[in-house]
Formats: sequence, structure tokens, C-alpha cells
Amino acid sequence: MSANAVPQGSTAPLEPPVPSQKPIKTTGLHIGEAEPGCAKVDPILVVDNVRRTFGGLTAVDVEHVEVPRGAITALIGPNGAGKTTLFNLLTGFDKPDDGKWTFDGRSLAGVPAYRVARMGQIRTFQLTKALGLLTVMDNMLLGAKGQTGENMFRALLPFLWRNQEEENRAKALDLLTRFKLDTKKDDYAASLSGGQRKLLEMARALMSDPTLVMLDEPMAGVNPALTQSLLDHILNLKSQGMTVLFVEHDMHMVRHIADWVIVMAEGKVVAEGDPHEVMKNPAVIDAYLGQHHDEDIGEDLGAEAENVVAMKELLDDER
Repeated sequence: MSANAVPQGSTAPLEPPVPSQKPIKTTGLHIGEAEPGCAKVDPILVVDNVRRTFGGLTAVDVEHVEVPRGAITALIGPNGAGKTTLFNLLTGFDKPDDGKWTFDGRSLAGVPAYRVARMGQIRTFQLTKALGLLTVMDNMLLGAKGQTGENMFRALLPFLWRNQEEENRAKALDLLTRFKLDTKKDDYAASLSGGQRKLLEMARALMSDPTLVMLDEPMAGVNPALTQSLLDHILNLKSQGMTVLFVEHDMHMVRHIADWVIVMAEGKVVAEGDPHEVMKNPAVIDAYLGQHHDEDIGEDLGAEAENVVAMKELLDDER
């Protein structure tokens, strides 16, 4: 009798089931390998086949990307990679040639910017949009949602909106205090420094109780004295249960506060992953350094020089 044969009348031994495929690996924020377009455990923003061209130039061509909920995600890439254009598309400030995207399970394709903001997806701009001829407090009050007094007829009846107005003012003052702008509440926004305007724009965004905060180069043009304050406020957004997606060129800042990094180059997503691992990715090194990878960095690189130097420093640190 064969060694593997089963005697007549006996029961065959149970064999362990053979899986049809390898189990899917779930690690932290993502499922499977950390690669462009990888699935997230709990995505708040999902982008599919979004494309935007300007004449013969393809500015954005993103096949698939997901932003994890409750985390701080950095969107990085060299100048001209399409980061701000993608921001504009996802927030309703521009229209794509093709594609769709959802926020918290709801489609945002074709939704105007003001409705996107009301749904809980708020953004700031690289060049701040504070209204200079309004006071800091008035700028804050503009960020509040569902104000009864905005209706022309209800505005004529102060008893309908006065209590809400006082609540909004109290909320605005609390935020201004947190951002150390309370002493400026009666000053015109035009009198603020560049860094203070960044703080005001972030504080105003929080007036609408957002779920997802999108920051376009929050550190651009900010005095170094205010840099740490801005970093702390971004980290506080996460601690308060918000999701953060930000564009940034400062690689040291990205490595310090980001939980996840998405890298764009020439309109496409070329890499994703943990900040420390992404810095070693050949696609990221090529996107930032290109032909200058093995050359000395000189002033001839222009606007890209600081990015390249920062990337080289981070690569040296990782080694």
C-alpha cells in the first residue's frame, strides 16, 4: 500500500486549505505595497483618472491616488510637477478635462468651490487670500458657515441672527487667540506680515469646522520666527481629528510632520510612502535631481536649487 493511501473505511486526513492568492498586507495607513496609487485603509479623498491639459501641455495626469483619513499627507515634487493644479481641480477652482474624485464618499466632480468648502473640504493658498480692507475679525467671520444674517430678508430682523453672530465672534476670538492674532483683531488684514496672513488664513479655514484641510505651501514666504508656530498648528489639526493634505518644498519639514508622502513629477504620481522611505526611492531621486544627481549643485539651477540641496541633505542623512 502506498504511504499516502488511505485504508478502506477510514476517514481521509483533513488537508489545510490552499489560499488562492497571497494575503493582502495591511500596514498602518495603506494596504499592500507602498507604491503609486496604493489603496489606503480608510481613504477620505479618492482620485481617479484626473487629467488637465493647457494647450499641448499636460499639467496633471493622475490615474489613481487615495489620501488617508486622520493623517498628515505631504504632496511633494519639483516645480511644475502639477501639485497646485491638482489642488485647484480637487477644490473646484479649476475643471479637469476628464476624471472623477470623491470626498468622504461623495462625488466632487463638477461641484463649485463654495460648495466643496461647505462639505468640509477647505483649502488655503500659496499666495494668501486675506481681504486686506477688512479687519482681521471680519475676515474670520467670513469663514463661518450657515450664517442666518446672510439672507437679505433675515438681515433686516436682527433678533434672528444676533445670537449666532455673537457665537461666531466668540469662536473667532478663540481661534485668533490660539494663533496669537487676538491683539490684531481690529487691525486691517493688509497690515499683517506675510506669516501672520498665513496664520489668519489657516484660522479662518477652521471657522467652518472642516474635515479635510488642504494647505498649499503653508511655509512659503514665512519668517523663520513663525515657522515653528505654523508647524505646531498643522500638527494640532491632526490631533483635533482633521485630515491634512499639504504641498511643500521644504523636505526637512515634510520628514518632520508628514505621516505619508505622495510624490508628483510631470503631472503624474511617481511614488508614495513613508517620508523616510520615499526619500530613498529612485523615482523620487530622479524627479528632484535628474541629471544633477552626480554633479555639483550650483546657482545655475535657479528656483530648483534649494529643493535639490535639501533632497541631497536628506539622502545623506538617510545613508
